[in-house]
This record gives sequence, C-alpha cells and structure tokens, in this order.
Amino acid sequence: MSDVTNIPANWASNTLINIADYHNGGAFKPKDWIEDGLPIIRIEQLNKANAETDKYGGALLPNNFIDTGDLIFSWSATLKVVIWTRGPGALNQHLYKVVPKPGISRLMLLHILDFNMSKLAGQSQGSTMKHVTRKELSRFKVVYPKRESEQQIVATILGTIDQTIEKTEALIEKYQQIKAGLMHDLFTRGIGADGQLRPPREHAPELYQQTPIGWIPKEWEVKLLGVLAEIVSGVTLGAKGEISDEIEVPYLRVANVQDGYLDLTEVKTVRVSQNQLEKLQLQFGDVLMNEGGDFDKLGRGSVWQEEIKPCIHQNHVFRVRPRDSQLRSYFLAFWSQSEKGKKYFVLNSKQSTNLASINSTQSVSCCTTCIN
Repeated sequence: MSDVTNIPANWASNTLINIADYHNGGAFKPKDWIEDGLPIIRIEQLNKANAETDKYGGALLPNNFIDTGDLIFSWSATLKVVIWTRGPGALNQHLYKVVPKPGISRLMLLHILDFNMSKLAGQSQGSTMKHVTRKELSRFKVVYPKRESEQQIVATILGTIDQTIEKTEALIEKYQQIKAGLMHDLFTRGIGADGQLRPPREHAPELYQQTPIGWIPKEWEVKLLGVLAEIVSGVTLGAKGEISDEIEVPYLRVANVQDGYLDLTEVKTVRVSQNQLEKLQLQFGDVLMNEGGDFDKLGRGSVWQEEIKPCIHQNHVFRVRPRDSQLRSYFLAFWSQSEKGKKYFVLNSKQSTNLASINSTQSVSCCTTCIN
C-alpha cells in the first residue's frame, strides 16, 4: 500500500495529506480538569483500555472531540493508529483526529496508515523521539483502490486477519500465565512418588525444608550453579590485536537469546582466532544466559541445539554447560525462566543508565534446585 510504481489501473496513488484531514488535539490545562468531565485521550489510552486519565470540563473545539468510530493517529513518540471504541473523549495535542476525504474508506485509511507506520517512523523528525509532522504526511505517497467498495473489501479482509491475530495473542498470553503458574508449582513443590504435585507446604509442612532459596521438598538439595556446570563468557567485540589464523564465524548477541527460545532472524559474524573458536564454540545442550540489558533480559535461558554450526557467543551472553550426571540443560533453562530464577538475577544485578548486568561470579553463585 506504499509502492507507487507499477500499480493496477483501478488503483490510485496519492500523498497521505491528500486523502485525509489531520486535526491536532487540544492542550488541556489542569485548571479545567473536573471529576465528571470527558476523559482526556492520550497515547496511554490507546495502548491500554483501562489506563487512568484526567477528565476535562472546559469548552471543546469540534476536532478535539472524539467518539466511538473516530480514527486516531498518535504522531509523537509512540506511533500508532486505531479506531476509537470507548465513547466520548477529549483528544490530547499529541494525537491526530484523522478524517478521510470523500471516496476514502475509514477502515482502508486505518490499514494504510498501519501498514506504513514503520516507514513513517524512519522518515519522521527526531533521532530518539519520533514525530510525524504534516511535512512528512504531505510527501509520503501511498496506493489504494480507487473504488470505495473495493477499499471496503480489502479492509474487511485485513480486519479479519487482525481479529485472528488478536485472538491468537490472547490465547498465547493465557497459556503463558498457565505455564508460569505450573512452573512455580513444579519448582516449589515438585512431583511426588505418585507422579502428582506434592501437597502445598501449608497442608504438609513435614514434606519441606527451608533453604537459602526458600522452601523446597525434603528430597531436593541446593547447589551452586558453578558446581553443576561450566560457565564461560563469550568473545569481546572490537578487541585489538593481530590474529594470524583468524576465521569469520557467526556469534549470538543478547537480542538472539530470548526468554525460552532463540531468535535467529539476524545472526551477525565476527572474526576470531582458531583458538577462540575452539574455546567458545557452542555445543548441543549448552544453556545460553544473558549477562546484561534490560531487567527482563537478565539471565533468561535458552538451550542451544546446534541450529548453526559452528557458532560462538558474545561476552554479554554466558554459555552454561551442565554436567550431565548432575544437571539437565532443559531443567536449568526452565529454572532460569521461573519466578525464582528471574528474582535471583534481578536482585543480584547492577544497574546503570537504565541497563542492568550480572557478572560471571554472580552467575556461578546462583543457586539451583537439584533432585537427589
């Protein structure tokens, strides 16, 4: 919907500014906020249905008033476009009320803006905070069906796909919550001889013992991760020095190691010596844990299954190689994803400039539950 070359004869090409009117919301002053006024619609309200907001009780211009069915475009910081569904409100100044020109379907306009959002972000003003101005809208060309009836068909198809995605995401979130609850039970109660979860400690305190990481079943023990596995930091990028036998190999970054899976969409390469390759080459069953980044990235573990061979890891990713006789790779990976594992990494990390990190000594000292 943005490629303006080789378009069908029954499609049109135009700039975004020519297919709709973009009205800025108002700058509402606190002196006009009242308890029973209209909710002020900001980007928070677009992102979260139950987000709290101030109420405005002053006079409103027609273009500052929003109601169900109106198209709203957040043009500053977080770029987003939605059809508003939650009744009357007062539009904030960092949002556009978008009114399609005659012959343009509102739903089609929604999908045109949504489809081109990443490109708009790339052309917007500001290096760290994006702003889509009328200047960008006046030079950004898009394509669309000329007939409004065809626009409606296209929009309906895309809307059906969006609904399917939303339902799928809701199911994924539901099952993630179920998984988190099950992991909590498994890593605090475990499985008894009958193959069932042990009764909670409140019901059977004689089955549990107090340890440095909390209450665990009496049959379990706690050991340092450094005793149960070999922990190795990866290659440091940009390290100086002449390498006579260097070789270019793929390496894993923090972005590749997600919570419970590996994102190998983009794997970069680095030149290392043959000795470094032999030392750092990943093996099947290695558990990868992040050393730094945002708090939600710390320590999250994924099991390497030799998806790429050879492959090494960056110094911000730890390679944990369990000793098979004492610890299983997937047990460790799930433990690092559990509430107990994540709590350890957060509490033991250091924070600076909104980033968190944990060193290899702290990782070695991490306690994990083992079954006798």
